[in-house]
Amino acid sequence: MLFSAIASSFLLAASASNCVASLIDPQSLLVFNPRIISPEAGVIWVPGTAHNVTWDTSDIPNERQGTTGLILLGYNGTYSENLDITHPLASSFPIKRGHTLVTLPKNTKFRDDYFIVLFGDSGNRSHKFKVRPHYS
Repeated sequence: MLFSAIASSFLLAASASNCVASLIDPQSLLVFNPRIISPEAGVIWVPGTAHNVTWDTSDIPNERQGTTGLILLGYNGTYSENLDITHPLASSFPIKRGHTLVTLPKNTKFRDDYFIVLFGDSGNRSHKFKVRPHYS
């Protein structure tokens, strides 16, 4: 009896997951992850200055050409990327453009492990760069 109840539960769960999976549009399963070209590793950004963030657009599927993006600043931490979701550096720009200008907030703290995350269809990280009081 217990075996029948357990087996029935597994069958019910399996059939429910098949129903949900069949409702998902195949287009929504397309994922692309454009490589961030700049900022490059080790480059220095100064708070309050503008920088061009660029990424590779060569592998964006036709079905995702209209996707818009979001750029966040983050840094490494214990079990966290410390993404500043409250203050995006850029938003609502077309991913297919391959670049967007961002301004680093004037109150950005100095660190050696910042990175940019580009969200469109998925999130991907740039190389680490530094934020310093001047370019040296």
